[in-house]
Amino acid sequence: MAEWTHKRGMTLVEILVVLAVIAMLAGMVLVVTLRVENQSSEATVANVFALLRSALREYYDFTGGFPDPNDAGNRIERMYAALESVPASRELLRGIDSILVQRLDDPRTAKMYDPWGTRFDYLYDSEDDSFPTLVSAGPDKKFGTADDIRSKGK
Repeated sequence: MAEWTHKRGMTLVEILVVLAVIAMLAGMVLVVTLRVENQSSEATVANVFALLRSALREYYDFTGGFPDPNDAGNRIERMYAALESVPASRELLRGIDSILVQRLDDPRTAKMYDPWGTRFDYLYDSEDDSFPTLVSAGPDKKFGTADDIRSKGK
């Protein structure tokens, strides 16, 4: 009579199944983490846009117009410099996270980046007589794509 001896341990198939389950769980956690990170970055952009819109309103109340994006240089830098010239706007700019603002040699100017490391853009058509639009390129870092974030909606 043959006697079966049962050895304690796991077979290769059991180990592979456990590894597959762990890999699937890790993948799900990664996807959720990336989505939460993107939502956090999008919320940061919305908050920055709210501060900039308030600063632009203060600038408008003080000067009677909005900064001209057609001046020489980068549009967002020119807008920032113009906002810095108005005390109420300058105070609002202090609320923007220092991680997103890189101060230049001139304390009145700065480069402003979105959470993905791309410069914001400032669009204003004085003939249109509407409020300026602020734009972030979004996670893909390319302007003009579906994931762009605009202060006036998509």
